[in-house]
Order: sequence, then C-alpha cells, then structure tokens
Amino acid sequence: MMSVTRISKIAIAGAIAIGALAGATTATATELRLAYFMGPKHPMNKFVFTPFAKKLAEVSGGKLTVKQFAGGALNSAPPKQYSILLKGVADIAFALPGYTAQLFPITNVITVPGLSTSALDGTKKMLNARKLIEKEYKAKVLAVWANQPPVLLTKDKPVRTLEDMKGLKVRVTSRQNVPFIEALGASAVSQPVTVINQNLQNGTIDAILIGASAIRSFKLYEPAKYITTGIPGSGSAFVLLMNNKVYNSMSAQEKKWVDAASDNSLSLSGGSGFDKAAAGGMKISKDKGLTFIDLSSAERAKFTKAMAPAMEKFGAKKISGDMTGWDVIKAMKGQ
Repeated sequence: MMSVTRISKIAIAGAIAIGALAGATTATATELRLAYFMGPKHPMNKFVFTPFAKKLAEVSGGKLTVKQFAGGALNSAPPKQYSILLKGVADIAFALPGYTAQLFPITNVITVPGLSTSALDGTKKMLNARKLIEKEYKAKVLAVWANQPPVLLTKDKPVRTLEDMKGLKVRVTSRQNVPFIEALGASAVSQPVTVINQNLQNGTIDAILIGASAIRSFKLYEPAKYITTGIPGSGSAFVLLMNNKVYNSMSAQEKKWVDAASDNSLSLSGGSGFDKAAAGGMKISKDKGLTFIDLSSAERAKFTKAMAPAMEKFGAKKISGDMTGWDVIKAMKGQ
C-alpha cells in the first residue's frame, strides 16, 4: 500500500506540473496588446483597429485575439508610440510617422502639397510604395493609410489671402511640412494632436493645419472661429505596426492569419474612414458656427507659386540612399 506521504508527494508534484503548464500557457498567450493614444470612439478604432481584431479572430478561429489599450493606457505621449512598440510594451501600436519624421522620410512623402486629393487617394498612393515604406520600420507593417488634405483652423485671424499667412505660428503634423508653410510667410511647429486644442485656445499657436477628421475627435471647433479650405496640401501618414519579435515568434500558420487580417483592404478601410470622418468634421464645424472661408482659385495659385521653390528643393533632395523626393513621389503615383 502506498503511504500517505508518497501520495502527498505525487499530488504536490502533479500540482507543480499543472502550475507550470498554466504558466507556459500564459507566457504564450494568444491575446495581443494593441496601443493607441486616442479614445475608443476615434474613427480609426471603427475603421482599422476593430476590423483588424475581428478578422484576426475570425481567420484564426479565436486562437489569436486582440485587446485594445486606448487613451494612452500604455503610453500617453503620441510621439513615443513607435518606441514603446520596439521595447515590447505593446505587441501592436498605432503611430503617426510625422511625429518622428526623421526616421520615416519615405513614408512622410505623402504629406507634400498636391500629392493626394483625398484620404482614400493618399492611401492608394502609399500602397503603391508599400514595399519602400516597409523598409523604414523595424516592425511588421500591418497597415499604412493617409487622411485627407488639411484645412486651416484659426481663432483670432481669418485667412483669406496669402498675405494673411504672414507671421502666423502654424501647427503642422510633420516636420516635413515646415518648409512649405514657412514659404508662405508663416512659422511652423510640429506638435502632437493631443495638445493643439489647448495651444490654440491659449495663443501658443495661431493656427492649426490638419485634416478635418480631427475637428470632431479633438473638439477643435471649441477654440477655432475660422476654417479655411483650399490651401495646397496633402494627407498625413498613419501606420499600424506589430513588434517584430512577436511576429517572428509565431508559427507559419499564425503568421498567415496575421497577414490575412492585414491585407491592403485594412489600409483602404483607414483611408475611406478618414474621408467619412472629415465630412463629419466639416459638418460639426458648420453646426458650431465656425466661419467658412474657401480660397479663390487665384489665391490658391498664389499659395502654390509661393511653395514651388520649397517643392523643388524637396524633390531634388536625397531622402533615402540615392532615392530623391521625386523618386518616391513617382513610386507613390505608380510610375
């Protein structure tokens, strides 16, 4: 007959083995952490993050799932999104390459004036150059997309002519926008979108150049009184990335599931979603009583002419190896 002591030892050993197995299961959990700094009601949750999560769960039969960490739960500083992804704080992260433009010069070419006519158009152009864009990241690129060409929001001074831009301190999304705005006689500063409502209100900046989709998301109709459309511009770039170590540690089947959930349709959803959100931003601006100013064709021509030297300089500049700005623009145009 086996002793009580022997039974206890076996029971303890079994418990330890079960505990070890549970620990191993936890360590290889299929739940992926997705970080973004906006609230869960932001349009990109509806058009990118949630669709990705749903499709991943669907194609994997629930073996790979996504848990969202919205509102900066894993990182409250938007420019650090890429950094926290590389450090493994998040498995997947939404990022704006414009905040660290020096790291992603190819991606940010989409921001140059006149390159895109809408968010969907800008997204298609980014997809044309997707292989070039992917080389800039030390991460798995799940989606790339753009928002719509920007509008100009001001609080104290309406902008109706090129001369009205002189002396204004204008917030831009990417540092790559700076020379084009300064060519108009204004000064430009790149700031995270999370601070621009307050900064326009307190006079730290005089104007915000941004896609209209942000008006509703960040309540920019509160400090702004005027909205000017027709200023030459293009969309800003957005990316959804997965930590390389996480992706590379997956089985071949798991990688296929991730790839299926992040095909080009995910990027296109982001672009079309931004166009819809932009329409909503313009509507709420009208509802809140902002004064709308649409530049005349003559004034638009003046803006374009003023930006032309900066555009030529940008196009001739080598931005990645021997690749110039013109080379990337051609790639984005599918030429």
